[in-house]
Amino acid sequence: MADVIKVDDLAGEIVLAVKTYTEEVGAAIEEAVKETAQAMTADLRETSPKKTGEYAKGWTARKEGPGRYVVYNKKKPQLTHLLEHGHAKAGGGRVEGRPHIKPAEERHVPQLEKKIVQILERGG
Repeated sequence: MADVIKVDDLAGEIVLAVKTYTEEVGAAIEEAVKETAQAMTADLRETSPKKTGEYAKGWTARKEGPGRYVVYNKKKPQLTHLLEHGHAKAGGGRVEGRPHIKPAEERHVPQLEKKIVQILERGG
């Protein structure tokens, strides 16, 4: 048989239940975001242009706050925009971009959104 809750204690029990739900959901979303950042980092290491390999090895993720991770290139940050979008050559002409960041984002962000929906549906 279920526990009996007095009417006077009902509000406190509801607050406790909501708090527990919020903490469980928050922790599960935090873990999903961390896993997605790690997966995107690994993906970028595989799909980045490789001349010497140093640029591709430079991808990493760091936590910026609760549920917020940033994926960035630690070794060659100045190359990300040039390689992704292309650039002008010193002697004239243009080097075409080699998109690798946007495709990785397009692969991983929708998966994260699905994971978050599943977490909210199951309550943590």
